[in-house]
Amino acid sequence: MGKPPGRTSTKAVTRVKRLLPKKSRIGHTGTLDPLASGLLVLLIGRATRLSRYVTSLDKSYTATARFGAVSDTLDAEGNITDLDIPLPPDDAIRDALPTFTGDLLQVPPMASALKREGVRLYELHRRGISVERESRPVKVHRFVLTSFDAAKKSATFEISCSSGTYVRTLINDLATSLHTGAYLTALRRISVGHLTLGEAQLPSNLLPETLHNHIIPPLEVVAHLPGVKVSAEVGRRVVCHGGRLASSRVDGSYRVICGGELLAVYRDGEDEGRAEVVLCAG
Repeated sequence: MGKPPGRTSTKAVTRVKRLLPKKSRIGHTGTLDPLASGLLVLLIGRATRLSRYVTSLDKSYTATARFGAVSDTLDAEGNITDLDIPLPPDDAIRDALPTFTGDLLQVPPMASALKREGVRLYELHRRGISVERESRPVKVHRFVLTSFDAAKKSATFEISCSSGTYVRTLINDLATSLHTGAYLTALRRISVGHLTLGEAQLPSNLLPETLHNHIIPPLEVVAHLPGVKVSAEVGRRVVCHGGRLASSRVDGSYRVICGGELLAVYRDGEDEGRAEVVLCAG
């Protein structure tokens, strides 16, 4: 789904759930802040079991930042303070980008959904409480300045990064390195792994009678995983009961496929394949 800005991910999921039969399971695979828009991958029914394989995929974004000011939430939804300092030229911004590409250690923002002793950090932030946060390893594959408007003190970037990367923090750290401040004014998620925004629909375009036309088969959702084919007999007798298979000699998780249908996701143990997720019924 293409989430519009100004709506929480939870409300976007609820909007789609109303279109499904009662008691249908549905969930998303990575929160977008209310300010953000773009691709929100939803999983329905048994496919919700595949969440772990989608959540961990790399993400790509278009991000717009306003320089010369700071926000206590690192984005436009926080309290903004203007800085009386010169704006860095676009060449200086470009020259600084390689420093923020590759393997990085990033401190999550206080205004985030991470928990500290069972309490969301954003809840502590709302109470005016700030706590120490441990830095976490992230990876930025691509960080490119695509436009710069000195009059509006605005810059737009294309970013490709690992799951768990906070683009708000990336923008803030970039600005700090240039002896200024910046905060995120717009964020649009373009892709989650091989899944792209071009395949998504706005919530307003989804209707009960046409929703099925926009559902991607589970086999395609985890297309990034290697595939191993089994016979119909093995699928019905073994895989659909979560039974063990002969080792496939594939590193990591792999799809178990029969007749173009995803039956399960397996992973090899020492000498045999073991089920991680089973989608078919025994």
